[in-house]
Amino acid sequence: MKRILIALDYAPAAQTVAETAFAVFENQHTEFALLHVVTDPTYYGSTVYDPIMGFGGYTNLNLMEPDVLETLKKSSYEFLEQSKKHLGGNNINTIVREGDASTSIIEVAKEIKADVIVMGTHSRNWLEHILLGSTAESVLQHTGIPMFIIPVKK
Repeated sequence: MKRILIALDYAPAAQTVAETAFAVFENQHTEFALLHVVTDPTYYGSTVYDPIMGFGGYTNLNLMEPDVLETLKKSSYEFLEQSKKHLGGNNINTIVREGDASTSIIEVAKEIKADVIVMGTHSRNWLEHILLGSTAESVLQHTGIPMFIIPVKK
Protein backbone atom coordinates (compact mmCIF):
# COMPACT_ATOMS: atom_id res chain seq x y z
CA MET A 1 0.00 0.00 0.00
CA LYS A 2 1.60 3.20 -1.21
CA ARG A 3 -1.16 5.83 -0.84
CA ILE A 4 -3.73 5.89 1.93
CA LEU A 5 -6.61 8.38 1.99
CA ILE A 6 -7.98 9.04 5.48
CA ALA A 7 -11.31 10.88 5.39
CA LEU A 8 -12.00 12.75 8.63
CA ASP A 9 -15.09 14.53 9.78
CA TYR A 10 -14.96 16.84 12.77
CA ALA A 11 -16.26 14.43 15.35
CA PRO A 12 -14.56 13.14 18.49
CA ALA A 13 -13.96 9.76 16.79
CA ALA A 14 -11.80 11.38 14.09
CA GLN A 15 -8.78 10.99 16.32
CA THR A 16 -9.42 7.25 16.70
CA VAL A 17 -9.85 6.88 12.93
CA ALA A 18 -6.63 8.77 12.12
CA GLU A 19 -4.53 7.07 14.79
CA THR A 20 -5.80 3.59 13.88
CA ALA A 21 -5.20 4.07 10.17
CA PHE A 22 -1.75 5.50 10.77
CA ALA A 23 -0.80 2.60 13.04
CA VAL A 24 -2.12 -0.06 10.65
CA PHE A 25 -0.69 1.30 7.40
CA GLU A 26 2.45 3.14 8.48
CA ASN A 27 5.67 1.96 6.94
CA GLN A 28 8.61 3.75 5.41
CA HIS A 29 7.11 3.95 1.94
CA THR A 30 3.47 4.86 2.66
CA GLU A 31 2.05 8.28 1.81
CA PHE A 32 -1.01 9.47 3.68
CA ALA A 33 -3.57 12.09 2.72
CA LEU A 34 -5.89 13.50 5.37
CA LEU A 35 -9.12 14.75 3.80
CA HIS A 36 -11.87 16.85 5.28
CA VAL A 37 -14.93 17.74 3.22
CA VAL A 38 -16.65 20.99 4.18
CA THR A 39 -20.39 20.47 3.90
CA ASP A 40 -23.28 22.28 5.57
CA PRO A 41 -21.97 25.26 7.60
CA THR A 42 -24.60 24.73 10.30
CA TYR A 43 -22.87 21.45 11.22
CA TYR A 44 -19.80 23.39 12.33
CA GLY A 45 -21.77 26.02 14.21
CA SER A 46 -23.60 23.43 16.26
CA THR A 47 -20.70 21.17 17.18
CA VAL A 48 -19.08 21.59 20.55
CA TYR A 49 -16.29 19.12 21.10
CA ASP A 50 -13.20 18.83 23.21
CA PRO A 51 -10.06 19.44 21.19
CA ILE A 52 -9.44 16.77 18.59
CA MET A 53 -5.75 16.03 17.99
CA GLY A 54 -4.89 19.45 19.38
CA PHE A 55 -7.44 21.38 17.31
CA GLY A 56 -9.74 23.40 19.52
CA GLY A 57 -12.65 23.73 17.15
CA TYR A 58 -14.32 25.99 14.69
CA THR A 59 -14.52 28.94 17.06
CA ASN A 60 -16.01 32.33 16.39
CA LEU A 61 -17.90 31.02 13.40
CA ASN A 62 -20.53 33.48 12.18
CA LEU A 63 -22.88 31.55 9.90
CA MET A 64 -24.27 34.83 8.55
CA GLU A 65 -21.00 36.19 7.15
CA PRO A 66 -20.80 36.09 3.35
CA ASP A 67 -17.50 34.19 3.20
CA VAL A 68 -18.39 31.55 5.80
CA LEU A 69 -17.27 28.72 3.46
CA GLU A 70 -13.82 30.26 3.07
CA THR A 71 -13.57 30.59 6.84
CA LEU A 72 -14.58 26.94 7.21
CA LYS A 73 -12.01 25.83 4.64
CA LYS A 74 -9.26 27.75 6.43
CA SER A 75 -10.28 26.26 9.78
CA SER A 76 -10.46 22.81 8.19
CA TYR A 77 -6.88 23.15 6.96
CA GLU A 78 -5.89 24.11 10.51
CA PHE A 79 -7.71 21.01 11.81
CA LEU A 80 -5.88 18.75 9.35
CA GLU A 81 -2.51 20.39 9.96
CA GLN A 82 -2.98 19.93 13.71
CA SER A 83 -3.95 16.29 13.03
CA LYS A 84 -0.83 15.84 10.91
CA LYS A 85 1.30 17.26 13.71
CA HIS A 86 -0.41 14.97 16.23
CA LEU A 87 0.30 11.89 14.09
CA GLY A 88 3.90 12.98 13.67
CA GLY A 89 4.41 11.87 10.11
CA ASN A 90 6.38 13.69 7.43
CA ASN A 91 4.60 11.58 4.83
CA ILE A 92 1.18 13.19 5.36
CA ASN A 93 -0.57 15.61 2.99
CA THR A 94 -3.73 17.53 3.81
CA ILE A 95 -6.66 18.16 1.50
CA VAL A 96 -9.84 20.17 2.05
CA ARG A 97 -12.76 19.99 -0.35
CA GLU A 98 -16.24 21.47 -0.37
CA GLY A 99 -19.42 19.64 -1.35
CA ASP A 100 -21.02 16.27 -0.95
CA ALA A 101 -18.83 14.16 1.34
CA SER A 102 -19.08 10.80 -0.41
CA THR A 103 -18.63 12.26 -3.91
CA SER A 104 -15.65 14.33 -2.79
CA ILE A 105 -14.01 11.38 -1.04
CA ILE A 106 -14.27 9.25 -4.18
CA GLU A 107 -12.97 12.07 -6.41
CA VAL A 108 -9.95 12.73 -4.19
CA ALA A 109 -9.20 9.01 -3.91
CA LYS A 110 -9.09 8.80 -7.71
CA GLU A 111 -7.01 11.99 -8.04
CA ILE A 112 -4.31 10.83 -5.66
CA LYS A 113 -4.54 7.23 -6.87
CA ALA A 114 -5.29 5.96 -3.37
CA ASP A 115 -4.76 2.28 -2.72
CA VAL A 116 -7.12 2.35 0.27
CA ILE A 117 -9.79 4.73 1.59
CA VAL A 118 -10.00 4.83 5.39
CA MET A 119 -13.16 6.08 7.07
CA GLY A 120 -14.94 5.82 10.36
CA THR A 121 -18.57 4.88 10.58
CA HIS A 122 -20.72 6.09 13.43
CA SER A 123 -22.89 3.63 15.24
CA ARG A 124 -26.42 4.80 14.63
CA ASN A 125 -29.75 3.26 15.37
CA TRP A 126 -31.83 2.02 12.45
CA LEU A 127 -33.98 5.17 12.24
CA GLU A 128 -30.96 7.50 12.12
CA HIS A 129 -29.44 5.28 9.44
CA ILE A 130 -32.60 5.41 7.31
CA LEU A 131 -33.04 9.17 7.71
CA LEU A 132 -29.39 10.25 7.52
CA GLY A 133 -27.77 7.52 5.45
CA SER A 134 -24.13 6.70 5.80
CA THR A 135 -21.26 8.41 4.03
CA ALA A 136 -19.11 5.30 4.39
CA GLU A 137 -21.86 3.14 2.91
CA SER A 138 -22.28 5.53 -0.02
CA VAL A 139 -18.54 5.56 -0.75
CA LEU A 140 -18.45 1.77 -0.51
CA GLN A 141 -21.29 1.46 -3.04
CA HIS A 142 -19.72 3.86 -5.56
CA THR A 143 -16.01 3.04 -5.57
CA GLY A 144 -13.85 0.14 -6.63
CA ILE A 145 -11.05 1.26 -4.32
CA PRO A 146 -10.63 -0.99 -1.26
CA MET A 147 -11.89 0.50 1.99
CA PHE A 148 -10.79 0.14 5.59
CA ILE A 149 -13.78 1.10 7.73
CA ILE A 150 -13.29 1.74 11.43
CA PRO A 151 -16.45 1.47 13.53
CA VAL A 152 -16.69 4.22 16.12
CA LYS A 153 -19.34 4.76 18.72
CA LYS A 154 -20.83 8.07 19.74
